[in-house]
Amino acid sequence: MLIVQKYGGSSVASLDRIRSAARRAVALARQGVQVVLVVSAQGDTTDELIAAAADLAPSPREMDAYVSTGEQLSAGLMAMAIQAQGYPAVSLTGWQAGIRTDGVHGNARIMALEGDRLRRELAAGRIAVVAGFQGLGPDGDVTTLGRGGSDTTAVALAAFLNADACQIFTDVDGVYDRDPRRFPDARRFDRISYDRMLALIREGAQVLHDRSVELARDHGLTVEVLSSFTGAPGTIVGP
Repeated sequence: MLIVQKYGGSSVASLDRIRSAARRAVALARQGVQVVLVVSAQGDTTDELIAAAADLAPSPREMDAYVSTGEQLSAGLMAMAIQAQGYPAVSLTGWQAGIRTDGVHGNARIMALEGDRLRRELAAGRIAVVAGFQGLGPDGDVTTLGRGGSDTTAVALAAFLNADACQIFTDVDGVYDRDPRRFPDARRFDRISYDRMLALIREGAQVLHDRSVELARDHGLTVEVLSSFTGAPGTIVGP
């Protein structure tokens, strides 16, 4: 069995939260499940990186090379947290994981996965921790997938690896018809269709990256959105 889990910025914002995610992954791995973790940059790291470079007028190429480091930091920390619990893990950049894109800086689309490295690491019994939001363009340059692109990384890996489950861990316990942090009477969906999810995204919902939903739909992949703080069942996004 193979499970892909993605942890967003709030879910890896501190070492305690990283350790919590690591414990969840290790528990699965010790049951014989192959686990791939996709991680975002910690907290507001991406915003801070963008702000720090604002006065330099960087080119799109250099900006991608720069902001992609936030996810790499998270991946390294997560792999170390897993190792500290006595389980083998390896951190991989998007390109080490074999993610190939169309080369559009700042808003690239995933075109293919050359997953031999990932499969070798999983076959060796390691938990693979992949830096989200990034890949390699046809000219060999680092590209990023747009804000929220780590969702798309996770869905792409799940689709291309034929994973049994794809779980998106976030700071809310599922998909709501409105922002539950602003509207106490917001209604949570137990299950929602791809098209309804895309409509919510167009209306401003930020719980999933639109391209991740499109990719899941195109591959017939169901995705679960759930809380990283409780681990309780969340919302299934599917047919």
